[in-house]
Amino acid sequence: MNKKLLIPKEIITADRGRNIFKNHAIEISDSNIERILPFEKELLNNYNGEIFFAGGLTVIPGFIQTHIHLCQTLFRGLADDLPLLDWLQQKIFPFEKAHNKNSLRISASLGINELILGGTTTILDMGTINHQEVIFEELTNSGIKAFAGKCMMDENDLFPSFKADTKDELERTYQLAKTFHQTSGGRINYGFAPRFVLSCSEALLKETVEMMKDFPGSIFHTHSSENKNEIAEVRKRYKKENIEYLNSISALHDHTVLAHCVHVNEEEIHLLKNKDARVAHCPSSNLKLGSGIANIPRYLKEGISVSLGADGAPCNNNLNAFVEMRLASLIQKPIHGASAMDAETTFRMATIEGAKALHLQNKTGSIEAGKKADLVFLNLKEYDQPLNEENVYSKIVYSASKQNVVHVMSEGEWIVKDGTSLIYNNEELYKKGKAELRELLKRVEEQ
Repeated sequence: MNKKLLIPKEIITADRGRNIFKNHAIEISDSNIERILPFEKELLNNYNGEIFFAGGLTVIPGFIQTHIHLCQTLFRGLADDLPLLDWLQQKIFPFEKAHNKNSLRISASLGINELILGGTTTILDMGTINHQEVIFEELTNSGIKAFAGKCMMDENDLFPSFKADTKDELERTYQLAKTFHQTSGGRINYGFAPRFVLSCSEALLKETVEMMKDFPGSIFHTHSSENKNEIAEVRKRYKKENIEYLNSISALHDHTVLAHCVHVNEEEIHLLKNKDARVAHCPSSNLKLGSGIANIPRYLKEGISVSLGADGAPCNNNLNAFVEMRLASLIQKPIHGASAMDAETTFRMATIEGAKALHLQNKTGSIEAGKKADLVFLNLKEYDQPLNEENVYSKIVYSASKQNVVHVMSEGEWIVKDGTSLIYNNEELYKKGKAELRELLKRVEEQ
């Protein structure tokens, strides 16, 4: 048995009791948290395991991001200042179509590396049409927890050459789910990923819902109600609002994660609540694409599950949980008042509420005995941090950034130490990324 004793300055548990422990230690056995116990020097006597002193550091649960596009990391800075549908048509669809295995691998690696260096240990990722196995391979090797899935598209009026046959999409998706769902000791799971209503036939969506029954614990992950023009087109095709349509084909349930939900009517709010569907809030992306501001305080008041995601690098342009927390809180205050979206509420959306959205709350999302040791160590004693020691949530949400991340652990294994990734070499990734991007842009020109 591999045992570790971690001794930080304080432990922000994000547990049900909202406990914060000072002068305590975390004992880990293999991948799990064994116990949290008061620290006494006697503990160190004859301790049979690794002892890690993290004096001065604050330990929190690893961040959980419930909407990511690893396939797009390579496109950062190449699709700025466009609304959603133009952004997809002019930039993202041509870029994604041009991916080969090598460019997709480096895109995923760059994204995962950025995420873990910023303290994210669990993600829900939407892939692209081709080569999804490459993303699964990188996720498996990285140590990160993930739900992921091949992006499904059998219709595409915006960029007609970037889609696949309905039968092929379903068959390839089934095989990927069969190969990768609940692998790596349960660390990797399948998230069925029809891109959005406008890129999927009703047959594909309905068959995907049925397919999920063969893979218990899987997630239905799609975009919904992000952009007014998108919603208008859905209404034109189906005579329903976006979420109403998803409900009409049985795609709305407690294993559904809908990215965005910016423009939603009263009936749809009731559907989200009654069907226990989950909302992945992506504030940076919604602002940058000009989509709008989701009514998150209303969702929370209704008891609707809300968690956070950075979306993709070309519409953000970061994969940074700290940025999403800060924005998620601040953008609501001019609308709902300064007390809306307080720091603790927002912090919990990035941790335990993300775990609940993915039905992982018994495994991760908080620091408790029996859960996986997914931990982030922060230095909150930097010059740009509040000198007052009391409100640690304010420090994390309003003042901290990924530069405050010192160490990261996933399932009891170090994946970042002293601010350095133990999984990837930053310089090597950057060099490969530059080379693969050059080749990808050549392929885009040839389309």
